[in-house]
Amino acid sequence: MWEDTAPDAIVGPSLRGDRTVDVAIVGAGFTGLSTARHLIERFPDRRIAVLEARTVGAGASGRNGGMALHEVNGIPNDERELTQRLYRLTTETLDWIARVGVEAGAPAGFLRRDGSVVAHTEQQGAEAAHAEVERLQQWGLPLRWLDRAALGGVLRAEGVVGGVLDPTTGQLHGLAFLRALAGWLRAHGVEIFEQTPVLRVDQGPVHRVHTATGTVSAPFLVLGTNAWSPSLGFFRRGVFPLHSHLVATAPLPLADWAARGWGPIAGMYDDRARTAFASMTPDGRLVFGGGGNRAYDYHYGGPTEVPRPPEAQWAFVRGVLDRYLPGARDVALAHRWSGALAVTLDRRCGIGITGAHRNVGYGVGYSGHGVVMANLAGRVLCDLYSGERAAWAGLSFVDHVPGGVPPEPLRYVGYQLYTRLTGQAPRR
Repeated sequence: MWEDTAPDAIVGPSLRGDRTVDVAIVGAGFTGLSTARHLIERFPDRRIAVLEARTVGAGASGRNGGMALHEVNGIPNDERELTQRLYRLTTETLDWIARVGVEAGAPAGFLRRDGSVVAHTEQQGAEAAHAEVERLQQWGLPLRWLDRAALGGVLRAEGVVGGVLDPTTGQLHGLAFLRALAGWLRAHGVEIFEQTPVLRVDQGPVHRVHTATGTVSAPFLVLGTNAWSPSLGFFRRGVFPLHSHLVATAPLPLADWAARGWGPIAGMYDDRARTAFASMTPDGRLVFGGGGNRAYDYHYGGPTEVPRPPEAQWAFVRGVLDRYLPGARDVALAHRWSGALAVTLDRRCGIGITGAHRNVGYGVGYSGHGVVMANLAGRVLCDLYSGERAAWAGLSFVDHVPGGVPPEPLRYVGYQLYTRLTGQAPRR
């Protein structure tokens, strides 16, 4: 869907032969390219090579629901100083995305920042959310509680009793952003090799990254592979690839959407266990996903590719959309797609440096919140690479190594049983 409104792809060359660089980055998504951007700005003389199995933004970074949020998954907002700090960091990351995208020549409207709503579907939860908003307002966060009547001004959704509006969140056209950023990086000396799957990594004081057509040797490696990390031997017990199924409507004028129930906001997600989420593009395409077990899949062995067209899952997602917005039932779907995201059991991502020689940087396990956190990862990893850790002290996702995921067949059996019995994804 994002392909329809992204700048034309300028596909870079594949790797041919052997290279020696200062930093090798695997994956040309948010984690990989944000890290490259921060590194080349701070160390313009460093040789940096990015290896991408397909094309820039071909993974989750260019195929997600687009929601750019402040929430850091897995970290509750019950500590004042930490909550304020995380909100400030995510705001700075959104500011960075906006600045870098404009500098790189991303198309107008690639980032919307006109707000999103957390829709509450149960009265008890709504009352608790209202009280929480009042506390967070006292801490300086610009949130607003909207009762059902007030919510109707921005979102008229069936079964919703109230909502939390964050007016500073929005939607990122990730593919447009990444294609523009890749062009900027190439112009500043970063080599980006596309259609170059990494087959294995020999770790050591100097890593040797093997592909079918050559190798890259580097004393520092960055893994921007998220759900694909286990296939390279990393985080096999830390993350599991979960397939998310999404749909997108044909474009309609925003005034028509307002008449159908979707007002002047960029996004929405609900309070249910298997979260339903939606975002609206500037040209009037509604992207929708989640809403129940059928909106997600885990396949035996954790493949990152969907084994077969998930027709029933797409139909389920469309049904959830229609229940929330009955006025959209006559709007045709223009796109249906599925993709892998990396989920951790505690829902915390990990951003840090690991390896026997402390020379493997990683950002992994964003658990559905990678639009902002994977871009923040580039800033964190650049600082850690530079030996500057003070700014990140006390943040539980920094140097967090996700774990606890059982091996197969327990992983597959456990996932199926847990989701069917509870209606939730496994977590601890």
